[in-house]
Amino acid sequence: MTDDVDYMRIALSLARRGLGNVAPNPSVGCVLVKKGVIIGRGRTAPGGRPHAEAEALAQAGSAAKEATAYVTLEPCAVAGRDRPCAGALAQAGVRRAVIGCIDPNKLVNGNGIGILKDAGVEVITGVLEKECAELNRGFFLRVTEDRPMVTLKMAVTGDGMIAPASGKREWITGELARRHVHLMRSQHDAILSAIGTIKNDNPMLTTRFEGVTHKAPRIILDKKLETPLDSQLMRTVDEAPVWIFHGEGDGREHEKRGARLFNAGYELKGVLAALAKEGITRLFFEGGGTVLQEFVKAGYGDRFLLYTNPAKRWPGGRALNFPEIQQKLGLRLAETQALGEDLLEIYEH
Repeated sequence: MTDDVDYMRIALSLARRGLGNVAPNPSVGCVLVKKGVIIGRGRTAPGGRPHAEAEALAQAGSAAKEATAYVTLEPCAVAGRDRPCAGALAQAGVRRAVIGCIDPNKLVNGNGIGILKDAGVEVITGVLEKECAELNRGFFLRVTEDRPMVTLKMAVTGDGMIAPASGKREWITGELARRHVHLMRSQHDAILSAIGTIKNDNPMLTTRFEGVTHKAPRIILDKKLETPLDSQLMRTVDEAPVWIFHGEGDGREHEKRGARLFNAGYELKGVLAALAKEGITRLFFEGGGTVLQEFVKAGYGDRFLLYTNPAKRWPGGRALNFPEIQQKLGLRLAETQALGEDLLEIYEH
């Protein structure tokens, strides 16, 4: 059992590398082991194909016969552009399959395991199940709740402020924390903000991280279609897509510049459902305090990244009532990281 856990951890480490680049598919890791030697490994490729099992089998070749396959998610049972992974593993002669968690998709749910068992493959499930399920929470939520996983992010001063009394735009955190935000962007399928942030801060919302190519859609909640045509967002539409959700206004000029418009109003449930329909499984929120409260009120917040600069103080500024947010969303502290002089607390639902 110890070996099973160790090899599943390797499969998980492979799967994590695909986060933010494989939607609408889940990010899966697969390791093939024979006589204590890894003979093949793979993860879901960018864009969602090939699947992890196909990559690992291609590496192993004929050596896959009598091997053990460690897969973070139940192998697929439905033929798409490629043959089903469960059938491919069985056909390759895999003797044993160790699976992290079951796929909730009704087209797969238990069927992949059934294919393996019918072929005489020994199947073990539930190894590091919690970790494997957490990795693909966004994929699961898209299947079960018709929405992506929502990660909320906010930076605060040591006295809990998100903006100074002057209203002047200032950085709260240091360079290392800001670089970490770009890493987080790279692990999500889309980045969401709102018109207030676009007007006040004029951000790009692109992922700028060394060695990483990531062109996630930038989602803007803009009820009256007020996104400035000369904003950094619109000037970089060729670098990453811009999707604007609105309820009013004429967006012909925005469309001419390359933006995609969704006349779907501003209600969050509808926005998230529309994003899920577009294949988004992991959404990273980078808006201001007002829209943050709308997410909290609606109960959308699966993870919360709280960046704090303990040394900075903004007396009389705009405060973030995080204890109230934590209570409303049912968040627990899962991890703490030091990022230079700043502190990152990761909360999960």
